[in-house]
Amino acid sequence: MSNNAEAFLRRAEALATPAWAGALRRQGLDALAKSGLPTRRAEAYKYTDLSPIARAEFGAAPAALARPALPAPRGRARLVFVDGLLRADLSTLPPRPLSDAAAVLGTVENSAVTPVAALNAALAEDGMFLDIPAGEQAGLIELVSIVTEAAGPIAFHPRHVLRLGQGASVTLLETCQGPDGVAYLHNPVFEVVVGEGATCAHTRIQQEGGSAYFLSSVHARIAAGGTYDNFTLNAGAKLARNEIHAALEGPKAACHMNGAQLVGDGRHADSTTFLHHAAPDCASRQTYKTVLAGRSRGVFQGKILVSQAAQRTDGYQMNQALLLSEDAEMDAKPQLEIYADDVKCSHGATVGALDEAQLFYLRSRGIPEKEARAMLVQAFLTEAVDGVADETCRAALDEAVMGWWREMAA
Repeated sequence: MSNNAEAFLRRAEALATPAWAGALRRQGLDALAKSGLPTRRAEAYKYTDLSPIARAEFGAAPAALARPALPAPRGRARLVFVDGLLRADLSTLPPRPLSDAAAVLGTVENSAVTPVAALNAALAEDGMFLDIPAGEQAGLIELVSIVTEAAGPIAFHPRHVLRLGQGASVTLLETCQGPDGVAYLHNPVFEVVVGEGATCAHTRIQQEGGSAYFLSSVHARIAAGGTYDNFTLNAGAKLARNEIHAALEGPKAACHMNGAQLVGDGRHADSTTFLHHAAPDCASRQTYKTVLAGRSRGVFQGKILVSQAAQRTDGYQMNQALLLSEDAEMDAKPQLEIYADDVKCSHGATVGALDEAQLFYLRSRGIPEKEARAMLVQAFLTEAVDGVADETCRAALDEAVMGWWREMAA
């Protein structure tokens, strides 16, 4: 056993085990005891060092008694988590117990091969189950996670399950916020099942505190004619890693995995995707943009696997980075693995600085330098953000981007 996970294993042994978590916890504990937390010797973590998380002393989440200020509602309903625990008194959508999700729980992700999901499985105590029945158009639902200043150095590992029946649709707006100066680990896992002809749009705005660690993994299965559309904005945390694993399992399914990373001085952001084209006539699109300031580091790793059965696959992947500082660093590793004959797949990656000619043009028109730089950064991000169809989600993303830039320019 790698001893870098011993503290988490001791914590897991001390936990009470809810009925829904029994098999899941055993699976996670076995994987964690066998392999520990990944080190940089593992290829998937070559650019992201989790040793600070392994060394940290995280306690249990406190009883959620605080009543934090909540952002104004954006959707028709919301589920609210405070310091990692679901707060029914602050939510406007009656929560369903995870025991109702037994048919899905632990079946979409594979803890044996996904270390961060194994950590979640070993320590999960709470989470969301959102079940959209066949044919229902659920509209916009918010998932709000807030960490309070009184929480102290805690770690929490929510397990979220999202299931859409045939022809159903939902837009999920997830926001994650926390205070600066408080060390904590937020490690959510999503298991998403998109039924035939169903549509799931999932937008995440990650604005965790500057001393926080954010590890997330999303695992999605998309049936014939279904669509899973994910957009993740990484704009917070000292270290953030967002993994998405998606499988197109039926003909004419589609998956869009787009995102933006806004990485300030001394911070690290990692977006890692794995997309499996397992059926014919499916389409996928990935566009990731990273903006790096000060001494920061960004990572993008994206793999597209096209199985032999996945004829007439249409896959596209693009990763672009904008360096605002000579001390910033970007690591990109796009991958294509193709076993089908009739496919249309492409990927690309670019890294560069702000265009000085464009900056000069704007300043020559009387625009102050800070505003000119902000305009060019926004223009760089436009292609990724414009892929978000819902106007409310897009407005929330624009607000978060501008908030990050004001902080950088201050």
